Amino acid sequence: MKKFISFLLRSVPRPILINISIILRPLVKIFYKGTTYQCPVCGENYRKFLPYGTPGGENRLCPGCLTLERHRLLWLFLKSKTNFFSENLKFLHLAPEQPFLKRFRAMKNLDYTTADLLSPIADVKTDIRDMNVFKDNTFDVVMCNHVLEHIDREQDAMKEILRVLKPNGFAILQVPIDYSLETTFEDLSITEPKEREKYFGQYDHVRQYGRDYAQRLESAGFNVRSDDFILSFSAQEIEKFRLDKQEIIYYCSKSQ
Repeated sequence: MKKFISFLLRSVPRPILINISIILRPLVKIFYKGTTYQCPVCGENYRKFLPYGTPGGENRLCPGCLTLERHRLLWLFLKSKTNFFSENLKFLHLAPEQPFLKRFRAMKNLDYTTADLLSPIADVKTDIRDMNVFKDNTFDVVMCNHVLEHIDREQDAMKEILRVLKPNGFAILQVPIDYSLETTFEDLSITEPKEREKYFGQYDHVRQYGRDYAQRLESAGFNVRSDDFILSFSAQEIEKFRLDKQEIIYYCSKSQ
């Protein structure tokens, strides 16, 4: 079972994996039931989480709701430090993440729209670099996680998100970051999957973000708060929830 699950998670494209998971998840959830770890999103306890990503990426993916470290931290951040769960908000979720989809739809305070160019679970098909289907100043909240590293014309995408965001609204725009890099590395001439994996960390990434990510967001017009929310948790909580010790939340807002 473990080898089969590991093969699926590391070899199958995510859109296909989403459909497969609907069938397999109940069985996997039972197999991993325990008390060692807890997912703060689904609230379930497990003896272990699933592997995910490159070899060595053990104990990462929640067997029940398929959250990764970044999803669990973001859920806790939204609950603790924003009005996301309490106020009526018009919310755009770009490249909607399956662990959040049903939960966000069930929240009565959200006017919830999902959008993506390819995802089978998105309401609206649109290119993040040119979202002409949405008017200016439409959404109170925009979420776009682990998308920007996949696309060229990154600044166009950031400016489009800023355009559709209401003044005083906020956006969460997380990306994978190598904090050993002072500046982001990108080279659009690198197109071979193996070369992209070597330089950018994954075969379908077009850049490796560094510590200048907040400045890149600011260049697009956002006000950015780099929030070390992870530091509010004890070492025991970080391990129990399986959070990433390095993850910074980039809280992006739009001025009047």
